[in-house]
Amino acid sequence: MTVDPVFETDFVREMARQMRALDTYGTYSDWSVEKVLDPYVLTRERKAGIPLIGDPDDETISRVKAFYNAISVLIEKECKLLAVPLVHLTHEGFGRAVITVGKLVAVDRTLRDVHRFGFASLSKMKDKVDKILAVALEPTT
Repeated sequence: MTVDPVFETDFVREMARQMRALDTYGTYSDWSVEKVLDPYVLTRERKAGIPLIGDPDDETISRVKAFYNAISVLIEKECKLLAVPLVHLTHEGFGRAVITVGKLVAVDRTLRDVHRFGFASLSKMKDKVDKILAVALEPTT
């Protein structure tokens, strides 16, 4: 059986670590990384099952926070400075995610429809994170 190369990336390893950190009852301890990260994958069928308008539940909000926490850890590894994530959401699922490094805002993302937060695949999620990291780690002049 061949392992998908996305599971060997630092980002996916960190995402699994962040999700397991949220698991206060130890439910994820026996789960594979694929199963732990499965809620992030929204296939067309899954997305069709989610209403267009809705309020995010606590699990979804935790997944969004874990996503930006993982990005923060990757920024820290690269620049060797503390990266602090802040996710602020309204009860309707709108808000902002900001990651600061010192006095610098490294990531600033507007969040909408958080109740539908997810990606077509883990590879698509990794691609999105790579784009965010490229901008966040770009040298300033």
